[in-house]
Amino acid sequence: MAKDKTSKEKASEEKAPKEKPAKEKAAKAVKAAKEKNPKKKKPNIFKRIGNYFRDIISEIKKIVWPTPKSTFKNTGIVLIAMVVVGLVIFGLDSGLHYLFGLVMNLAGN
Repeated sequence: MAKDKTSKEKASEEKAPKEKPAKEKAAKAVKAAKEKNPKKKKPNIFKRIGNYFRDIISEIKKIVWPTPKSTFKNTGIVLIAMVVVGLVIFGLDSGLHYLFGLVMNLAGN
């Protein structure tokens, strides 16, 4: 004998929607996208090239160039940083060279 389903089981079956396979959902999504965006014809190559250069010019106009004063200031900061890093590398190289010489002298005796 088959048992009758409890009221909880019946309620859960009623609430749970039956899911459609993924392929059907994907097919509907593609179809909807095609209906919303009908295929548009591209403008000819010369119009696209013209639009490209027009866009470049509009983007160049948006650039905020630094003032000469800030450029010189930043250049000075970079030069100072280069000198400091160079001195640190020189110091490390000299110190390691000296230590290597000591080790070689001890090994030679």
